[in-house]
Amino acid sequence: MGALLDIRGLEVRFGALEAVRGVSLSVDEGEVLGLVGESGSGKSATALAIMGLLPPTAKVDGQILWRGDGREVDLLRQTPERMRRIRGREIAIIFQEPMTALNPVMTVGPQVAECAEAHAPRLTGRESKRKAMTAMEAVAIPNAAQRYGDYPHQFSGGQRQRILIAMALINRPWLLIADEPTTALDVTVQAQILALLGELQREYGLAMLFISHDLAVVGQVAGRVAVMRRGEVVETGECGRVLAAPQHAYTRTLLAAVPTLRTDRTRPLAVAET
Repeated sequence: MGALLDIRGLEVRFGALEAVRGVSLSVDEGEVLGLVGESGSGKSATALAIMGLLPPTAKVDGQILWRGDGREVDLLRQTPERMRRIRGREIAIIFQEPMTALNPVMTVGPQVAECAEAHAPRLTGRESKRKAMTAMEAVAIPNAAQRYGDYPHQFSGGQRQRILIAMALINRPWLLIADEPTTALDVTVQAQILALLGELQREYGLAMLFISHDLAVVGQVAGRVAVMRRGEVVETGECGRVLAAPQHAYTRTLLAAVPTLRTDRTRPLAVAET
């Protein structure tokens, strides 16, 4: 059997701008693949192409082969209706900024419940509310029943990110795309979210595409890593090997740009060549 997700020669263009150039990646069942690179390298464009969420101005070529139910389909050639069935139920995504992903004038509980109702329209209101509270409890939202009717601004940043994770996992998808889910969080909360994602990934047997600009963060969650630069994958491999002995100069620069306790603070961090 092939990979759960198999991207072959993906090209994404916005007019004359080539955002993604010939990217080929695969994710197996239960595997965590880290996709790392600086801002503008094409990571999020790749994720949005998988989800079918690119704007109409984007021109997309290549193949994104998906085998969630055992049958191979090309996600780039599915009808909008078919993609709506896949999106959220078979493949889910966590975005990096909860305050823009959540509706600020709607309480969080119904927003989580909506994700279940979208793929199970016969659910009663009581059933969808019970599923939403179960999902909120699974991501360690304290007093989920009491917080069900609270608004996004009444939660901390880390709790809002947990709400997004609950929304993504309520339908138990096969693949979770985490698009820089810890970028806006402080290091303590970041560690909590990474630990939570790891626990849920193992508990549910999820495959995960974890996107980040930080190789050190990716090293905590991923088994394999792919490094992107200027829309291309420049290095792939087992995460420990890439971190210990990177083969591409850009990967070495990314690692050198991560500050440590031994970093000389009188000198600038490494900068990638233009």
